[in-house]
Amino acid sequence: MDAETTWSLRPATAEDVEAVAELKAVVMRDDLVRLGRYDTHRVRQRLRDEFRPEHTSVVEVAGAFAGCVAFAPDKGGEGLCLAHFYLAPEVQGRGLGTAVLRELLARADAASVPVRLVVLQGSAARRLYEREGFTVESEDPVDVLMVREPVLTSSRSTTTSAPPSPRSPSGSSGRWSS
Repeated sequence: MDAETTWSLRPATAEDVEAVAELKAVVMRDDLVRLGRYDTHRVRQRLRDEFRPEHTSVVEVAGAFAGCVAFAPDKGGEGLCLAHFYLAPEVQGRGLGTAVLRELLARADAASVPVRLVVLQGSAARRLYEREGFTVESEDPVDVLMVREPVLTSSRSTTTSAPPSPRSPSGSSGRWSS
């Protein structure tokens, strides 16, 4: 890849479900095997059952599918839930995950709402989330529930606003060093 690569988020469609299910199976395999939880059919079917295109964005790098992320209202309470954040192995470890996550967290911060997520015990992704301010809320032998409270800035409006859309209507984009 180039020293600096362009990425973007585009709204997911129902047609993206199989590409996303396959990506999940690839990137989650090692952690699920380590935890004794890998089932080649179940890992894909669970994604298909939970896939909500209206809350999902596809990550594209140089116009090609490179991952996905869901960012939806938290069913358990106030704030947003980040889920199904998967990047293709060939783009991992180069700052893209950090760039995408920071974009989403900026939206939550603008609305002054917390973000929750679940990460598998022992997953390398946990380090990314901790670097970006997530803390452990609870955990069990398989899952770690993490939360990040909004970062308030002095330029924040004092008016209350609705939670941010999981994705902006026109999508998001940026550059990251690879």
